[in-house]
Amino acid sequence: MSHRLRVATAQPYDVHVRHGADAELAHLAPQDAERVAIVHSPAVTDRAERLASGLAHRQVLLIEAPDGEQAKTPEFLAHCWSQLAHHGYTRSDLVVGVGGGATTDLAGFLAASWLRGVRFVTVPTTVLGMVDAAVGGKTGINLREGKNLVGAFHEPIGVLCDLDALTTLPGAEIRSGLAEIVKCGFIADPQILDLIEADPVAAADPHDRLLADLIARGIAVKAATVAGDLTEQGPGGVIGREALNYGHTLGHAIERHEQYRVRHGEAISIGMVFAAELAHRTGHIDSRLLARHRRVLDVLGLPTTYRTGLFADLLDGMRLDKKSRGSTLRFVVLHGLAAPTILAGPDEAVLRASYEAIAE
Repeated sequence: MSHRLRVATAQPYDVHVRHGADAELAHLAPQDAERVAIVHSPAVTDRAERLASGLAHRQVLLIEAPDGEQAKTPEFLAHCWSQLAHHGYTRSDLVVGVGGGATTDLAGFLAASWLRGVRFVTVPTTVLGMVDAAVGGKTGINLREGKNLVGAFHEPIGVLCDLDALTTLPGAEIRSGLAEIVKCGFIADPQILDLIEADPVAAADPHDRLLADLIARGIAVKAATVAGDLTEQGPGGVIGREALNYGHTLGHAIERHEQYRVRHGEAISIGMVFAAELAHRTGHIDSRLLARHRRVLDVLGLPTTYRTGLFADLLDGMRLDKKSRGSTLRFVVLHGLAAPTILAGPDEAVLRASYEAIAE
């Protein structure tokens, strides 16, 4: 059960997906990196310490970040900068992010911004972190006004997805990560959907090979997408990397409304059903593909509805979405299975009707 996937961007790197992948860090760390800063979440302190012990010939600084999205603040980023300054980090040194997607986002932006860019490695410890935040070079932090509004494109030199980390995760965390894998199924790899529908129990079992294969498939979709459009420019008029934001326009607005107390994958699950409703109402997809969204997400125990009476608040949140151009809202929708496209400037009445269709 081992996968090694190449992300073929201008600065190519490998993603290792296997049990025991953490051991690769000692080989991956550049020889000239005298200092290594390991930014980690509280839940994986033991893992961070084990990684540090494998770098015994280097000066290792452990920086414990707050849980989840609370790590992605300007205040904590400034604390990390001060730590690197105090310990004399130079441009030849290394930053490692160990934890979920929020931690690796923070560590990546720390690396991107310190001395205008130093090398970093991501060691994601959740399904969500493995298939989403750790791959693709997007880094960032949140503001009170919205999620990931400050960030940079800064690619890692390697990604280590150690499947051993998943065996202690709560079931809800695994399901949250599966939402991003389902997204990859709808936008690019329908076999993901077939595999989940055939055995949803195995898909969510950290001991089952199926979950490892689904993670690798999700990473492969993201790797192929970012290789063609790293900085989300949509070359040649095609949708490009923006396709990876399927379900995220409403999903991010829900996260902000909930003050990040809802899991990312749960919010994106709701966002995908909303996007499917929007696509159906604008003539892009048929009722069968719309129904399949609910069916696949339902069998995984993911939410497909949200509270009624919140459309106005969530619309304000969606207007802060990074895909917006001026005052024009832009949504990733499907024009058929594995055929994502951009729907720009939909009528507010259609948006409202789509939301009412998912409201509890």
